[in-house]
Amino acid sequence: WKVLESIAANTSLQIDFGGGINRQEDVQIVFDSGAQWATVGSIAVKNEPELEKWFAQYGAAKFLLGADVKEKMIAIHGWLETTSISIFDFIEKYTRKGVSQLFCTDVSKDGKLEGPSTELYKQIIEQFPSLNFIASGGVSSIDDLHSLKAIGCSGVIIGKAIYENRISLEQLKQFM
Repeated sequence: WKVLESIAANTSLQIDFGGGINRQEDVQIVFDSGAQWATVGSIAVKNEPELEKWFAQYGAAKFLLGADVKEKMIAIHGWLETTSISIFDFIEKYTRKGVSQLFCTDVSKDGKLEGPSTELYKQIIEQFPSLNFIASGGVSSIDDLHSLKAIGCSGVIIGKAIYENRISLEQLKQFM
């Protein structure tokens, strides 16, 4: 929490914090430490009543739903468990509860630099046009960013492509 507090106190960044948020106390610490949003994933599958309490207390708009998928099915606990819940049913359920932001990681693509799951993401965006959809996994080039923007993604999570210098910060500045 100290790193989160330091980033929030020393920058003007809008912070989304996620990972291991399983208890009410965790959520409170995230917001007290300066994050604007909390990303939740596994709890949305494993403990929906608890998550609904958080929505009631803080508002669903304060949460970003993180959806990891394997073959269009929700994966949880660091991708170790694949559920029988389709990504489409998952999104439908939570958009009805007021969630408007989601990032989706196709775990078969993440970290492999093979290109994102553009077709899957396009299907999601077409079915849920009001969703603030952030793509994650597989981005390998600036061309991938153009493709994701063209299908309506509102954001993209990029990791390995930056670390391996396949996308430069200068390219990102020009893209933005």
